[in-house]
Amino acid sequence: MQPVSIEFRRFRSYTVKKHHQESVSPMLRLTKKADYGLMALKFIAEHPDEASLSAKDIAEAYHIPPQLLAKILQRLAKEGLLRSHAGMNGGYTLSRKPEAITAFEVIRIIDGPLFITSCVTDSGICDLTNSCTIKEPLARVNDSISDVLKKIRISDLVESDPTHGHPRTTVQDLVTIQSQAQTA
Repeated sequence: MQPVSIEFRRFRSYTVKKHHQESVSPMLRLTKKADYGLMALKFIAEHPDEASLSAKDIAEAYHIPPQLLAKILQRLAKEGLLRSHAGMNGGYTLSRKPEAITAFEVIRIIDGPLFITSCVTDSGICDLTNSCTIKEPLARVNDSISDVLKKIRISDLVESDPTHGHPRTTVQDLVTIQSQAQTA
């Protein structure tokens, strides 16, 4: 069987409700907190000449609830992705270059480990381990998504933003899931 290439983006599933109205429900998506964290780091990376940027500055730029963003930024600072500067002109700066911070790190810090199924956990324990036929394929999907997120850098988010004079970058062949054909 040929490898199947999948472009990583927010996947959507479609369900039909009463009266034949279609609604969209997300299957795989980032939490708002992870979105806000990535947006904040991107904003800070876009303003390298600023001594520091406050949670209020970032919240206003993206219309994010300031209190929620402040908690997210504090967590990112505690985990070492940001430096916190106190005082009148205080705020946050990146602790590393944008090229050295991955989307995977940000998401892991904010949301914890990434698992697409409830059976794939840090401990790997599942009641159906002995009879499960999809554990390995789903583990490969989970690993592929993690690998994609590890390749996306904060600098990539800045570079792909046409509103800031940067050309849109395209990433091809990020994920390849291979199924091995079994011979009978």
